Amino acid sequence: MFRATRIFILLFILAAVSYSAYRARIQSVEWKYTLMVNVYPINGDSSELSEAYINSLSVNEYQSVEKFMLTAAEQYGKNQHASIQIRLQNKLKQRPPAPPENANMLEVMWWSLQFRWWAYRHAKVQGPGTQVRLFLQYFDPQQLQVHRSTALQEGLIGQVNVFASTEMREKNNVVIAHEFLHTLGATDKYNLNTDFPSFPDGYAEPEKTPLHPQRYAEIMGGRLALTEYDAVIPSHLNKVVIGPKTAREINFLPALSK
Repeated sequence: MFRATRIFILLFILAAVSYSAYRARIQSVEWKYTLMVNVYPINGDSSELSEAYINSLSVNEYQSVEKFMLTAAEQYGKNQHASIQIRLQNKLKQRPPAPPENANMLEVMWWSLQFRWWAYRHAKVQGPGTQVRLFLQYFDPQQLQVHRSTALQEGLIGQVNVFASTEMREKNNVVIAHEFLHTLGATDKYNLNTDFPSFPDGYAEPEKTPLHPQRYAEIMGGRLALTEYDAVIPSHLNKVVIGPKTAREINFLPALSK
């Protein structure tokens, strides 16, 4: 009897947590209110340079991300509430668990649970409503040992690896915007082996003639295609757009009828 009661309680808690996560996912793309995005700086390489850069940060560092989302919302005819507000939180001393490389599905699921638990323990958000949490790990650009960033729609969390450099601020913001959109359900639109944008959804101008060079990058395509074989990370979010498929994934456009 005791065992059955314990199992029932655990199943009830699991159902409650799952429902809460489901509601958060839905509310994050309802675009009825400004979506709060909390960013937590972390010294990713324990360097003095990264520490000094983090200490100099202000919320102005991420203004182009807010502007990018608001401009895209207006382009897709969303109302004035389809915007985000970035809030710079206190720096964290501990790093989130790194995602496994070349892992199987079970290992990825286990890491996902660990990451969500870590985020719950180290970054409890303040205030009501659905909120996103991004953990920005800063690295000395001279070390050039930055691992791939990642984000989860479950829990609305992401860990973003960026450079501690004023000159690379806007490239950092391109990466931050990309991972932020992952938390809202946007999918990658590039070849995971080559990092080259997938055609046509990973292109900002798939109907352009000639196709290359592209003038803009699609945010989830990740890179600006200059030739058939060469693509670069955009220098600024003013060179990036949200394409129709991504717009549907984050509810800027209605889903296509089946």
